[in-house]
Amino acid sequence: MSRNKEDFQKLREIIAKEKKICKEMIALADYLKRAEVEEQRIIESQISLLQRTLKKTNDEIPEVLSKINLLVMPTAKSSGPNEDPEKVKQDFTESAKRMKEQAALEKNLTKIEEQSSKSEKKGYELKELKPVGLEKLTIKRMKKKEKKVEVKKEKKASMYVKTANKLFSKLSDKIISEKTFMTMERDLVKANLQFTSRSYISVIFLSTLIALFVGAFLGVFFFFFNIGSELPIITKATGDIAGRFLRAIIIFILAPTLTFIFLYTYPGMEKKATESRIDDELPFATIHMSAISGSMIDPTKIFSIMIVTHEYPNLEKEFKKLINEINLYGYDLVSALRNSSYNSPSKKLSELFNGLATTINSGGNLPDFFDKRSQTLLFENRLEQEKKTKAAETFMDMYISLVVAAPMILMILLMMMKISGLGIQMSTKMITIIMVGAVTLINIVFLGVLQLRK
Repeated sequence: MSRNKEDFQKLREIIAKEKKICKEMIALADYLKRAEVEEQRIIESQISLLQRTLKKTNDEIPEVLSKINLLVMPTAKSSGPNEDPEKVKQDFTESAKRMKEQAALEKNLTKIEEQSSKSEKKGYELKELKPVGLEKLTIKRMKKKEKKVEVKKEKKASMYVKTANKLFSKLSDKIISEKTFMTMERDLVKANLQFTSRSYISVIFLSTLIALFVGAFLGVFFFFFNIGSELPIITKATGDIAGRFLRAIIIFILAPTLTFIFLYTYPGMEKKATESRIDDELPFATIHMSAISGSMIDPTKIFSIMIVTHEYPNLEKEFKKLINEINLYGYDLVSALRNSSYNSPSKKLSELFNGLATTINSGGNLPDFFDKRSQTLLFENRLEQEKKTKAAETFMDMYISLVVAAPMILMILLMMMKISGLGIQMSTKMITIIMVGAVTLINIVFLGVLQLRK
């Protein structure tokens, strides 16, 4: 009877082991659907190993079941005339006890089978597994690499843009059809600004109109008033009426003119800034693409991988445009590369796209192409960095001369002229205000130049 109990225990352990194997196989099969290519190979090999283990474990069950005899009923030995009645009673008690143990084991086995069938019906969860060794490390790495869906909110036009479209949309459509602002439209596309051509031209007209009213107000203000450095700051204008009128006209004309010129040339300046940032990232991105292409992966996947890395934010926008050409507009890779080359703000990136399209058409070796192009781009980038270093040194010398040395020398000269009585007589307060204003203006100019150079 004790042997029977041991067999039942062994059967129970086998069933429990099979349950764990099934749970792990279900969890791995579920993750296999969303795993990457490299991970799929590892997961498939693990599933195959678990299947062999399950088959081997399942083969042990018939052997164990053959040793279990559920029909064995404990019986008391017939007592003879010389046998002790107490001993006979004790034998019957032990037999009844063994029968109860056998019934309990049968009940436990039934429960185990029921739980197993229920678990198979409802499925298994990954948190119920207790993997060990390599399996534990693999599952931990899988959890870290779970993809998070990025939801981007739709950007709606501001009230200013909507107002501009209502007022000037017809005029903008006419200008677009006549191709008057063709250069600005191309720069607008290449700069990746979040405007359509019609909306941006409408914004230019609305901003120029507002600047016209502001210029008119300032012209009238300076015709009647002056602004000084001493209290009261605002005083009534005196002097030649013709001079004041000319000043008012200049302000009235300059305000809308400068606004129009700035807004018209802004996409071009933004395109140049974007080109500079892309050219800085391109050599290192090309090395990365060369390493990826060495695995003989689909060329389209190269750009998808580059987007996922988020290491090249400026190139990422261009690669997204390329992927959208393929996925949304239905172009093949070569046509998408040609279109992206035409709309790219960077000449170097445009050359890379054109060269890649030619290499794919001619059946060339992509790893060799990326490798040669990365060497060329790195060499050009090194030369460009040397030029920027020398330009920065010259820029620093100019800044020190204009902002530090020149104001000090000029202030000393003005103070000497005041003391000696030569030249225009100005108070110390006025000289200080002039110096502070000049230094501020020079700093603003330098900051503007630096921003444009970016």
